[in-house]
Amino acid sequence: MMPSPDQQDRMVEAILFAAPEPLSVSQIAERLPSGSDPRAALDRLRRLYEGRGVQLVRAGGLWAFRTAPDLGFLMSRDVVERRKLSRAGIETLAVVAYHGPVTRTEIEEIRGVSVSKGTLDQLVEMGWVKLGRRRPTPGRPATYVTTDAFLDHFGLESAADLPGLADLRAAGFLGDPMVQDDLPLPEPEEP
Repeated sequence: MMPSPDQQDRMVEAILFAAPEPLSVSQIAERLPSGSDPRAALDRLRRLYEGRGVQLVRAGGLWAFRTAPDLGFLMSRDVVERRKLSRAGIETLAVVAYHGPVTRTEIEEIRGVSVSKGTLDQLVEMGWVKLGRRRPTPGRPATYVTTDAFLDHFGLESAADLPGLADLRAAGFLGDPMVQDDLPLPEPEEP
């Protein structure tokens, strides 16, 4: 017997609440009784939690409960201090986010300097970057792409939600006189 929509909502809510990491729709579906509709339950739960202290959010193809952005300050005491990215790490992450999938050589061409293996290793270790498909070119170089963990950490639903040039300028990140106004940032590609 197929569970009612209310029962499905409760089951999906329990699964996500207990999960140590965000889950895909297929991972949720594996745990539900046959005939359940996890997508519909996720949609209902997302609406139910709008405006609440916790929200159901999608990052890439994964779903999780997260503290409402306006209440994040309440968690500041519980935040574990993580090591900070170097300038090279931040630049490399930005190149992968805005230009991915991108090869190591392409990262170096965009940044204008060579990329330390440690920089990419750190981003992979953090779970924000992963190896993508190999390019069908001589040498079959590996590409790098951002992960769902990157989207989740920065509160993005997809790479298309990355800030554009106007957003970065408005936030004061591009106030440097060396930045040329006529050079647009590339639009992020969908993986």
